Amino acid sequence: MKDYRFSDNKDKKRYELDLEDGQVAFIEYINMPNGVIIFTHTDVPYEHENQGIGSQIAAKALEDVQKRDMKVIPQCGFIATYIRRHPEWRKIVATHENL
Repeated sequence: MKDYRFSDNKDKKRYELDLEDGQVAFIEYINMPNGVIIFTHTDVPYEHENQGIGSQIAAKALEDVQKRDMKVIPQCGFIATYIRRHPEWRKIVATHENL
């Protein structure tokens, strides 16, 4: 699978993958003041579904959260499922102690 350009579009409050055909996959988020980020929605354009794009952006977004020493609340069902399937990310999931 191609490694697409990943960015944090702070103006739109979302992580993005530039799919190089004019389309963008993204994860919308809410930054909380306590070092917690809530992932609210993931979107992959229909033409790019079932190609691993969602997993690629999920991994890159979670890597960024970890690098920034933040915690995540996976409100988005796709991200929650991704974390369940990749338990190495559970360590950055926010708990009641983090909130």
